[in-house]
Amino acid sequence: MVADVLTLRSLNRATLARQLLLERSALPAFTVVEHLVGLQAQLPNNPYVSLWSRLERFDPDALGAQLTDRSLVRMVVMRGTIHLVTADDALLLRPLMQPVLDAEMARHSELAPHLVGVDLAPVLAFAHPLLSETPMTGTKLRAALASEFPDLHPGALAFACRNRLPLVQIPPRGVWGKTLAVTSTPADAWLGRPLVGDPSIDAVILRYLAAFGPATPADAAAWTRLTGMREVFDRLRPQLRVFADDRGRELFDLPDAPRPDPETPAPVRFFPEYDNALLSHADRTRFVPEDRRVALSGVSGQVHGTVAVDGMVTGTWRVDRDKGADAATLTIDPVVSLTKRARAEVEAEARRLLAFVHADVGRHDVRFVEPS
Repeated sequence: MVADVLTLRSLNRATLARQLLLERSALPAFTVVEHLVGLQAQLPNNPYVSLWSRLERFDPDALGAQLTDRSLVRMVVMRGTIHLVTADDALLLRPLMQPVLDAEMARHSELAPHLVGVDLAPVLAFAHPLLSETPMTGTKLRAALASEFPDLHPGALAFACRNRLPLVQIPPRGVWGKTLAVTSTPADAWLGRPLVGDPSIDAVILRYLAAFGPATPADAAAWTRLTGMREVFDRLRPQLRVFADDRGRELFDLPDAPRPDPETPAPVRFFPEYDNALLSHADRTRFVPEDRRVALSGVSGQVHGTVAVDGMVTGTWRVDRDKGADAATLTIDPVVSLTKRARAEVEAEARRLLAFVHADVGRHDVRFVEPS
């Protein structure tokens, strides 16, 4: 049987719908974090912008309160990066991602050589109760490790603790309007529950498809950085509907997942520097055409937020605040020409975003970088 073909625009609209980016949702923020299997969060305010772009009414203080009451946590999970996840997902996802963190530890050019031949069992046995009793910054943990294991490299041992212990970053880091240096404690101590002993990657991949599909095994591998995704999809195949993309590759999806008409309008949306919608496929052309990737890659490694018009990323944005003038300026740098209408829609959404991220500033300005 020949599989139905999904065009690039069909994929774009399907994933936008699941990401709650075709229209803002009335769902609670907690439910959205759970549905999206976490939000990319290595920059503390990124989840707030991600949720603002997805929700009709989003209260950042309420989300921060859920970090404080431990309903949500900041933790290294998919791709070895910090995510904002529910407490239940922290305990489920962290053991699944251990192979990713083991590989990261083994390939670290500076620290891995200092761990060759080191028995980490006593190190972890020392660090886990220490961090459970007193959450620590990296500096304090390295000092404690140096004192306890003077013949070993403290930075390498701290890195091993980061990758082998299920550490969460405690608030107020990640709480809207507050700051704290990265301060970590084990998830089981913070949440008062153990990690899931036999987590199911199959169940997690079904959730991935619900939030990011239709997708290929390579896409799921890009989302997790785990190997063996082809075997997972083969096991799940009887539960899934199979499509093909316009290059003939198999795409897998949940049978009843939304696949809107490809002509469904897609409103302007602003993404933070890191948003999983744009990072969770091996083939990202459903959101970023190949001819735009270089222009969007940033200068000297600097990463900016991005703005999408008609579902496709068309430029970058940044905010500069002038405290002396009580002003904030959001600058948009398009990588393609915008129609008059699209430019007006981008500016209107930019002003709404500025009112969210800098509600305390007296003047909001939006400017466009004009083509040279």
